[in-house]
Amino acid sequence: MPEERIKEILELMDLLLEDNSIPKNIRKVVGDAKNSLKMDDEVSTRVSSAVQALVQISEDINMPMHARTQVWTILSGLESIQSE
Repeated sequence: MPEERIKEILELMDLLLEDNSIPKNIRKVVGDAKNSLKMDDEVSTRVSSAVQALVQISEDINMPMHARTQVWTILSGLESIQSE
């Protein structure tokens, strides 16, 4: 079940990575978080790494509002996986 949710979250991350209106530094962190989720570690370890990276960028003043909303949606999904 968590793997299915992670796949959905990876798709949302892909949308962010393809959006050229988002600054490169933010896309890089999203890409790093995506790579963390794809690793072969335990689900809780992968999710924690991704959450940690995304929380840092969620308050970046250079992030467009639509991207911030997507990051919050991704964080919400990841946190729901953590609480299972």
